[in-house]
Amino acid sequence: GEILGLVGESGCGKSTLGKAMMRMISPPGRITQGELWFGGEDLMTVSEARMREIRGARIGMVFQDPMTSLNPLSRIVDHLTETITTHEKNVSEGAARDRAEQLIERLGLRIERIEDYPHQFSGGMRQRIMIALALALRADLVIADEPTTALDVIVEAQFLDLLRELRAEFDLTIIMITHNIGVVAEVADRVAVMYAGRLAELGSVEDVFLDTKHPYGRGLMKAVPNIKLDGTELYQMEGAPPNLLRTPSGCAFHPRCPQVMPICSEREPAFLEIEPGHRAACWLYEEHSAESAREAAHG
Repeated sequence: GEILGLVGESGCGKSTLGKAMMRMISPPGRITQGELWFGGEDLMTVSEARMREIRGARIGMVFQDPMTSLNPLSRIVDHLTETITTHEKNVSEGAARDRAEQLIERLGLRIERIEDYPHQFSGGMRQRIMIALALALRADLVIADEPTTALDVIVEAQFLDLLRELRAEFDLTIIMITHNIGVVAEVADRVAVMYAGRLAELGSVEDVFLDTKHPYGRGLMKAVPNIKLDGTELYQMEGAPPNLLRTPSGCAFHPRCPQVMPICSEREPAFLEIEPGHRAACWLYEEHSAESAREAAHG
């Protein structure tokens, strides 16, 4: 398992992508095209009945505000045992409760709190409960949508430590959706930079943070505040993210790009591998990628 950080400005489509992976896009939104392969199946084409089996059991999701996902009238034990018995018909109520208690204790909560209701927990505790719901069915993939936004820095650090531990213990793959570059630097193995609904860059945390290829990614890195407080003015990218209903032609970033070329407004760049394991969608690297391919072909 690995942790993939998905970063980008607000409104770039990060959360929508997470919901699309779960096939949870609410009307009038809809999925019109594309493929999403998981465990040998294209989740965009499987039946809704099959998707219900996968959702929760194989893929879990932790939302930014867990109160919107937890029934305020149900105790935590009811949330957990119902999740288990709904997906695993051969598991008794007693066995489901035992598993629920083990999870609650593993996530750092006292077992007796399992009888409490969602409103009786702090934000950090509710996030742990959402993780427990994902792990109750031994999910392979957990999509965490801005899970630390409402947490203070101490609780955030504890939550990130917990994610690292669970990744190792349960061999979890985690997609961390966030606009917090610091969180990604802290816990992620790889990072994907998203702009206007598409990936602009993908690579290891070290490659993307220290050798950023895409001009948008460079802008994001430059916009991270300097903790030295040396009086340096904060960097701000020119312009604003586009309306996703009317994205610019060609590369959607071209109206804001400091390195824009004529072709950028004419054609969309391919998502190319610039270096091993490091991809970017930018016309700056089209020729470089072609040269690399020719060199590889000729040995």
